[in-house]
Amino acid sequence: MSPAAFEFATATRIVFGPGRLAEAPELVRALGGQRVLLVTGKTPARASALRESLEALGLAVTGFRVEGEPTVDLVRQGLGLLAQARCDVVVAMGGGSALDAGKALAALATQGGDPLDYLEVIGRGQPLTRASLPFVAIPTTAGTGSEVTRNAVLGSKEAQVKASLRGPKLLPAVALVDPDLLIGAPASVLAASGMDALSQLIEPFLSARANPLTDALAREGLRRSARSLRRAVLEGPDAGGREDLALASLFGGLCLANSGLGAVHGFAAPVGGMFDAPHGAVCAALLSAVLDVNLRALRARAPEHPSLPRFRELAVLLTGRAEAREEDALSWVEALRADLRIPGLATYGLTPARLPELVTKARAASSMKANPLTLTDAELAEIATRSL
Repeated sequence: MSPAAFEFATATRIVFGPGRLAEAPELVRALGGQRVLLVTGKTPARASALRESLEALGLAVTGFRVEGEPTVDLVRQGLGLLAQARCDVVVAMGGGSALDAGKALAALATQGGDPLDYLEVIGRGQPLTRASLPFVAIPTTAGTGSEVTRNAVLGSKEAQVKASLRGPKLLPAVALVDPDLLIGAPASVLAASGMDALSQLIEPFLSARANPLTDALAREGLRRSARSLRRAVLEGPDAGGREDLALASLFGGLCLANSGLGAVHGFAAPVGGMFDAPHGAVCAALLSAVLDVNLRALRARAPEHPSLPRFRELAVLLTGRAEAREEDALSWVEALRADLRIPGLATYGLTPARLPELVTKARAASSMKANPLTLTDAELAEIATRSL
């Protein structure tokens, strides 16, 4: 491998630990704003205590609910509300959808123009040049790592695809990760979000852009996910399990933001745009096929590629067995998917007739650029077919 040369960017401040949600109001006030846009998921009541605490400090709070995965139109609505209420700080508390919406609103509020001016793939892709409004991200699920990433994924109903706003201006001022917020999370949410986090540790570890710092985070995150995800979903997460899942998600976000992803997320973006499909479950359905096809492609076309020996290390990390071989990683992931009852993509409406369209869109996705090597159309079609 070439000598290490990399850049690492993340949130200005990361606050982690059980019970630390109580610190959020003072952290928000320290950012200097007076009027807060509080972005939540479809159940704003989960943030009611936070809202009351912010108001007790004399801050005006305007709520904005994100019921599903954010779209360009939803962000336009949010920008109108933000301007009307003259908000000068944004706080998002919820899953990845709420956090991505909050990031987009905080960044676009100061840029001017329309979201499509800055959205990649389906927009004009202009850079975000002005400082964002101060933004605090508080995840309530353990999957996307959105609290430390420099992109916000938005769907477009017209284009039937998801695309990203991207750039360092999207990084939060504060990422507050409290594992106790996972208490009471449904098993289905833990499963889908946990598999998303797992894929966001695996893909950067195998990425063409992997670096020593993200490698260290990925290795630790993979150990924690491997030992806790199955048990947390099937039995309910204890304090140690909640910590493992929250750290795996956080580390996955740090990894993907600095080393990129791969074909799993290259497919997940268009699948999410074409169908009403939860992102984490889509990643889970794709993961084992992507690993298998990548492993075969590397062996056949790039046997000296530095990502190839990492498949064996991945197997060791996932299984906990020093003698594990590359294929053991694939078997472990597929067994986990079965245990967690993650369905195939046909569940969401994908049919063989639409596979060519999906392959075309996936090939153009930004995440594909960090895949260990460029996959052929036949290989992409195999992944899609096997994930149905």
